[in-house]
Amino acid sequence: MSKILKVKARQVFDSRGNPTIEAEVHVKNKSAKAICPSGASTGTYEAYEKRDTNNKRYLGKSVFSAINLINSKISRALRNKNVHNQERIDEILINLDGTKQKTKLGANSILAVSMAAKKLSAKVKRIPLYKSFYITKNFQLPYPLMNIINGGAHANNGLRIQEFMIRPDKAKSFSEAMRICFLVIKNLSKLIKAKGLATSVGDEGGFAPMINNNNQALDLIVLSIKKSGFRNGKDVSICLDVAANELFKKGKYSIHSKKFVSVDKTISEYKKMIKKYKIKSIEDPFSENDWTSWSKFMRSTKKMQIVGDDLYVTNLERLKKGFLNVSSNSILIKLNQIGTVTETLDVIRFAQTIGFNTIISHRSGDSENTFIADLAVGTNSNQIKTGSLARSERVAKYNQLIRIEEELGKKGRMNKIH
Repeated sequence: MSKILKVKARQVFDSRGNPTIEAEVHVKNKSAKAICPSGASTGTYEAYEKRDTNNKRYLGKSVFSAINLINSKISRALRNKNVHNQERIDEILINLDGTKQKTKLGANSILAVSMAAKKLSAKVKRIPLYKSFYITKNFQLPYPLMNIINGGAHANNGLRIQEFMIRPDKAKSFSEAMRICFLVIKNLSKLIKAKGLATSVGDEGGFAPMINNNNQALDLIVLSIKKSGFRNGKDVSICLDVAANELFKKGKYSIHSKKFVSVDKTISEYKKMIKKYKIKSIEDPFSENDWTSWSKFMRSTKKMQIVGDDLYVTNLERLKKGFLNVSSNSILIKLNQIGTVTETLDVIRFAQTIGFNTIISHRSGDSENTFIADLAVGTNSNQIKTGSLARSERVAKYNQLIRIEEELGKKGRMNKIH
């Protein structure tokens, strides 16, 4: 048994330049580190992120109180515990906090420690991290849901929809998937420049041109797919993250224009967009409490991937409610929404049991930590959402998946999207 000797934390910075937590777990002669990510577009039901709101030196964003809790209370609680018993480690962390949304210790404190322990266990066993989850053989690579145009809370342009993504559906390998995305992005860059627009990028690496019309963004993407020699809707599919929480007021939505309209009108506009642009996936088409609209949309669309993010916040109780409500057929998985590795795995297992696609996701405030790349392979999740082919905190995850594919060799085939 490898006993935990101590847990140490420090304040580091995420990709948006905000403070976050790095935790380091130690056993004899070995240690492992993990950095907690942070979201911008967050759901109400997400686990709590603990920050020093009264510390004006860091504009209320520092995490020193959380770090102190790790270095004292959490470190004491985990001392002499078996680093390989992830469920027990996470149980101790959950009980130590004792609240539903982890408001006492903060989910950012708990998750940084939980991930570091998982990484250390794999390191001690001398196995790759992806082999330490519940899949033991027949590993599969996920399809990238690659962000190529940013809007909403991730950019300062006028686009209503938060993320415009592409998915290389006909790729036979992960490396080939990356080549396809690379070509589309480079052609999109040329098209944006030709229109006299800037090719600066948003929080997640996608272009953030100063346009304010969803259709204008979609037209650019369709043309870039064509110029790359691919067929839209067949070789490459367009996928959207609406983040409708940000576009909801008094039962109405302003997704397709600045004007708030009824749910029925919103669904009608979605259907026109899906048909015209051959869209294959829509994430968070309605707000997190509007269960009726989710179900109405889900029942009225066919062969569409409807993804719950803010709706589920990687929470098993909410996922079960959504399943019974026929709200979606897919779930976005974000570790920091729930706060521990074990709880995350429980949600993934249940989602896969009920036939949902599981999409492992980054956050807008991310880091060089590549944990989610291994998590995607180690759970045979069929998609990963980790930003564009820009900004090293995004590209780091793609590079890790390329390494894993190389290591798996011929055994490492692409997953299936259903």
